[in-house]
Amino acid sequence: MLQTIRNAWKIKDIRKKLIYTFIALVIVRIGCQLPIPGVNGDAIKQFFSQQTNLGFFDALTGGSFTTMSIFALNITPYITSSIIMQLLTIAIPKLEEMQKDGEDGRKKIAEYTRYVTVALAVIESVAMAIGFGNSGYLDGGLTFTGVVMVAVSLTAGSAFLMWLGERITEKGVGNGISIILLINIISRIPSDMSTLYKKFVDVDSSGNVVNSILAAAIILAVIVAMVVFIIFLQDGERKIPVQYAKKVQGRKMVGGQTSSIPLKVNTAGVIPVIFAGSLLQFPIIIASLFGTNPASGAGASLGQKILKIMNQQAWCNFTSFGEFKYTLGLVIYIALLIFFAYFYTSITFNPIEISNNMKKQGGFIPGIRPGKPTTDYLTKVLNNIIFIGAISLTIVAVVPIFFSGAFDANVSFSGTSLIIIVGVVLETMKQIESQMLVRHYKGFLND
Repeated sequence: MLQTIRNAWKIKDIRKKLIYTFIALVIVRIGCQLPIPGVNGDAIKQFFSQQTNLGFFDALTGGSFTTMSIFALNITPYITSSIIMQLLTIAIPKLEEMQKDGEDGRKKIAEYTRYVTVALAVIESVAMAIGFGNSGYLDGGLTFTGVVMVAVSLTAGSAFLMWLGERITEKGVGNGISIILLINIISRIPSDMSTLYKKFVDVDSSGNVVNSILAAAIILAVIVAMVVFIIFLQDGERKIPVQYAKKVQGRKMVGGQTSSIPLKVNTAGVIPVIFAGSLLQFPIIIASLFGTNPASGAGASLGQKILKIMNQQAWCNFTSFGEFKYTLGLVIYIALLIFFAYFYTSITFNPIEISNNMKKQGGFIPGIRPGKPTTDYLTKVLNNIIFIGAISLTIVAVVPIFFSGAFDANVSFSGTSLIIIVGVVLETMKQIESQMLVRHYKGFLND
């Protein structure tokens, strides 16, 4: 690995891309520390210190959300916009045709994605500015000037990160948006590790070193096991063999080749986890802006109890049955995760279209007749793979939630974060590998 990095650094073009990417990421982290003008920083810190349900969102923004920096929205509007455009591409025939038009069509869809990103950023920033103004978190209270200043700052910050991500893709090592998301999540790891150390590893007044060593070993073992599991999950795939019949074109006999259709085990990636988590967390975030937080007990309203069911911090609490019953939210979360795994895959992989394309090109799956039997076979295999992938995603997502609830390990680091980190690192390594192979260098994947 180290030798490969040294080889990559020796190549002038790749060295320039690495330096460009590093400088861009430094800019990202600096921007995450710049406060929004007109916002009462002390009041904001006090408000978010009382919130225990924003860990994942804070991790995605690299801590800039809870500090209300100019990058508080970060690239979340772009992620939402990309998902919306993917769904619209399936629902709107014109966009579907545009996607099939090649590079020009994809550029046009990318342009629409930027417009939707800015629109979402404006809506979110205005709503946040009004909410903060009503709560007294803006200097001078709720005024038109204050709302505009906050909204413009947040929107400009989100648009700048979108532009910077595209520049990293174009002039850096690639995967610009994903790399920005990666550096945001990684920036929270030291704080989370410090929290775990102070709570479980740091030797207490009794000087029980054995328990500290055991706790450190368990934490390390869980993290390593999850990383290895996610690597297998991300790389796992089922290859369906495809045989192409021989045919005569002019005076030549063509065809007769064997290929395969790779179906990834984790067909939907991290999207189901994000969808399921966001669907449960969104009402909590909105309610918190209006002063309503998840709560239980005799004095809690029905709305507060429902919010607590949605709150991940309340799941897997074994201190009492009264608290454990809120783990019902975990059951809902798992059901949503499996549903979105099937839903998202169904709109991104069409067995009928694959079957028709194979038939047009003279391809067939050995032992399966072309046409409807091929479609049925692909659908059956795909459903089995989706189920395996959904169960695997559930394991990755639930393990940190279990430890957080059972042992009060309150950190922003989650299974979703690990999936994003491992996925982006593997994809970036593959891109650098492909660039190095062009120059006949031994790369990451051959180490």
